[in-house]
Amino acid sequence: MAEQQQKKQQEREPGEKPKPKLVFDDPFDRQTSDDTDQGWGGSEGGGGGGRGLDWYLSQRPPHHGG
Repeated sequence: MAEQQQKKQQEREPGEKPKPKLVFDDPFDRQTSDDTDQGWGGSEGGGGGGRGLDWYLSQRPPHHGG
């Protein structure tokens, strides 16, 4: 196992900091992909008003009848 760690250290460029093993920052401070329209499958241009009836019908859960 020590050999693997040495190989990883050799692969890094000189002066490059190793990635921290533990991150203690607050995960709620970072934005995730599902916080954006793109993460929810929205268009790049924003605004959700351009969705047609076909889109709404395709999002209907099966237990709501069909």
